[in-house]
Amino acid sequence: MLKRYYVNKNQQQNGDHEVHCEDCRWLPTPDNRIYLGTFSNCADAVLMARKYYIQVDGCMFCCPLCHHH
Repeated sequence: MLKRYYVNKNQQQNGDHEVHCEDCRWLPTPDNRIYLGTFSNCADAVLMARKYYIQVDGCMFCCPLCHHH
């Protein structure tokens, strides 16, 4: 299933910028996120987010397969 993904402009305490899908309860407010596109999986969204930030991780709640830290 295709979902829209976003990356948080604000980094976590460890420096990660988290990737979230459109229905995540932890999705940042519109002014604190960058739209990455529509993808069938979080891995492709994380790759796109790396065009904006070096240190990227998936949200542990909506993108657990891409959450590594």
